[in-house]
Amino acid sequence: MELKRMYSMRICAKQIFAAMAVILMLGMMIGGAQGMPPYTSTLAGVVVGADGKPVANASVTYQTGGGDAPHVIRTDARGHFSVGKLRADSYDVRATTKGMYSEWARNVSVRPGQTKTITLRLTIPAPVAVPPKA
Repeated sequence: MELKRMYSMRICAKQIFAAMAVILMLGMMIGGAQGMPPYTSTLAGVVVGADGKPVANASVTYQTGGGDAPHVIRTDARGHFSVGKLRADSYDVRATTKGMYSEWARNVSVRPGQTKTITLRLTIPAPVAVPPKA
Protein backbone atom coordinates (compact mmCIF):
# COMPACT_ATOMS: atom_id res chain seq x y z
CA MET A 1 0.00 0.00 0.00
CA GLU A 2 2.86 2.39 0.84
CA LEU A 3 4.44 1.83 -2.59
CA LYS A 4 1.18 2.81 -4.32
CA ARG A 5 1.00 6.01 -2.29
CA MET A 6 4.60 6.95 -3.16
CA TYR A 7 3.93 6.27 -6.86
CA SER A 8 0.79 8.44 -6.67
CA MET A 9 2.72 11.27 -5.03
CA ARG A 10 5.41 11.08 -7.74
CA ILE A 11 2.78 11.40 -10.49
CA CYS A 12 1.16 14.33 -8.68
CA ALA A 13 4.54 16.11 -8.39
CA LYS A 14 5.16 15.60 -12.12
CA GLN A 15 1.74 17.06 -12.95
CA ILE A 16 2.36 20.09 -10.75
CA PHE A 17 5.76 20.63 -12.37
CA ALA A 18 4.24 20.37 -15.85
CA ALA A 19 1.46 22.83 -14.94
CA MET A 20 4.01 25.31 -13.58
CA ALA A 21 6.06 25.04 -16.77
CA VAL A 22 2.96 25.78 -18.87
CA ILE A 23 2.09 28.81 -16.72
CA LEU A 24 5.64 30.12 -17.02
CA MET A 25 5.63 29.69 -20.79
CA LEU A 26 2.27 31.46 -21.12
CA GLY A 27 3.55 34.33 -19.00
CA MET A 28 6.59 34.67 -21.23
CA MET A 29 4.43 34.68 -24.37
CA ILE A 30 2.07 37.30 -22.97
CA GLY A 31 4.97 39.38 -21.60
CA GLY A 32 6.40 40.04 -25.05
CA ALA A 33 9.53 39.24 -26.96
CA GLN A 34 11.96 36.82 -25.35
CA GLY A 35 9.94 36.65 -22.13
CA MET A 36 10.42 40.30 -21.19
CA PRO A 37 7.91 41.68 -18.72
CA PRO A 38 5.30 43.85 -20.49
CA TYR A 39 6.26 47.19 -18.89
CA THR A 40 10.01 47.56 -19.47
CA SER A 41 10.22 50.40 -22.00
CA THR A 42 11.26 54.00 -21.42
CA LEU A 43 10.47 57.16 -23.37
CA ALA A 44 12.93 59.98 -22.69
CA GLY A 45 14.09 63.20 -24.25
CA VAL A 46 14.60 66.91 -24.04
CA VAL A 47 12.38 69.89 -24.77
CA VAL A 48 14.11 72.83 -26.45
CA GLY A 49 12.88 76.28 -27.43
CA ALA A 50 13.03 77.82 -30.90
CA ASP A 51 16.57 78.98 -29.99
CA GLY A 52 17.65 75.37 -29.31
CA LYS A 53 18.12 75.93 -25.56
CA PRO A 54 16.56 73.44 -23.09
CA VAL A 55 13.26 74.50 -21.53
CA ALA A 56 12.76 73.78 -17.83
CA ASN A 57 9.34 72.95 -16.40
CA ALA A 58 7.69 72.39 -19.80
CA SER A 59 4.68 70.08 -19.91
CA VAL A 60 5.14 66.89 -21.91
CA THR A 61 1.98 65.04 -22.91
CA TYR A 62 2.25 61.42 -24.03
CA GLN A 63 -0.40 58.91 -25.01
CA THR A 64 -0.64 55.69 -26.95
CA GLY A 65 -0.77 56.06 -30.72
CA GLY A 66 -4.50 55.38 -30.56
CA GLY A 67 -5.00 58.38 -28.26
CA ASP A 68 -5.61 56.27 -25.15
CA ALA A 69 -4.67 57.33 -21.63
CA PRO A 70 -2.98 60.72 -22.04
CA HIS A 71 -0.51 61.62 -19.28
CA VAL A 72 1.39 64.82 -18.52
CA ILE A 73 4.83 65.13 -16.93
CA ARG A 74 7.22 68.07 -16.49
CA THR A 75 10.77 68.58 -17.69
CA ASP A 76 13.54 69.03 -15.15
CA ALA A 77 15.82 72.09 -14.82
CA ARG A 78 17.80 70.95 -17.90
CA GLY A 79 14.69 70.39 -20.06
CA HIS A 80 14.90 66.59 -19.77
CA PHE A 81 12.02 64.19 -19.24
CA SER A 82 11.76 60.44 -18.78
CA VAL A 83 8.84 58.05 -18.50
CA GLY A 84 9.70 54.51 -17.46
CA LYS A 85 7.80 51.28 -17.05
CA LEU A 86 5.90 51.74 -20.31
CA ARG A 87 4.35 48.98 -22.38
CA ALA A 88 6.09 48.41 -25.70
CA ASP A 89 3.87 50.38 -28.07
CA SER A 90 3.70 53.47 -30.28
CA TYR A 91 3.24 56.80 -28.52
CA ASP A 92 2.33 60.34 -29.53
CA VAL A 93 4.27 63.01 -27.62
CA ARG A 94 4.00 66.81 -27.46
CA ALA A 95 5.48 69.61 -25.34
CA THR A 96 3.92 72.91 -24.25
CA THR A 97 4.98 75.89 -22.19
CA LYS A 98 4.14 79.58 -21.79
CA GLY A 99 2.59 80.47 -25.14
CA MET A 100 4.46 77.84 -27.20
CA TYR A 101 3.98 74.24 -28.19
CA SER A 102 5.66 71.61 -30.33
CA GLU A 103 4.32 69.51 -33.15
CA TRP A 104 3.13 66.08 -32.08
CA ALA A 105 5.85 63.46 -32.43
CA ARG A 106 3.58 60.74 -33.81
CA ASN A 107 4.00 56.97 -33.62
CA VAL A 108 7.17 56.99 -31.54
CA SER A 109 7.76 53.25 -31.38
CA VAL A 110 9.25 51.77 -28.21
CA ARG A 111 10.26 48.11 -28.09
CA PRO A 112 10.42 45.91 -24.98
CA GLY A 113 13.35 46.90 -22.75
CA GLN A 114 14.26 49.84 -25.00
CA THR A 115 14.84 53.48 -24.04
CA LYS A 116 13.69 55.68 -26.92
CA THR A 117 15.06 59.25 -26.86
CA ILE A 118 13.45 62.17 -28.71
CA THR A 119 13.79 65.95 -28.92
CA LEU A 120 10.70 68.16 -28.89
CA ARG A 121 11.15 71.71 -30.26
CA LEU A 122 8.77 74.45 -29.11
CA THR A 123 8.16 76.54 -32.22
CA ILE A 124 4.46 77.18 -32.63
CA PRO A 125 2.91 80.13 -30.80
CA ALA A 126 -0.28 79.30 -28.95
CA PRO A 127 -3.31 81.04 -30.44
CA VAL A 128 -4.15 84.36 -28.85
CA ALA A 129 -7.71 84.67 -27.63
CA VAL A 130 -9.49 87.60 -29.26
CA PRO A 131 -11.91 89.33 -26.92
CA PRO A 132 -15.50 89.43 -28.19
CA LYS A 133 -16.76 92.66 -29.69
CA ALA A 134 -18.92 94.74 -27.43
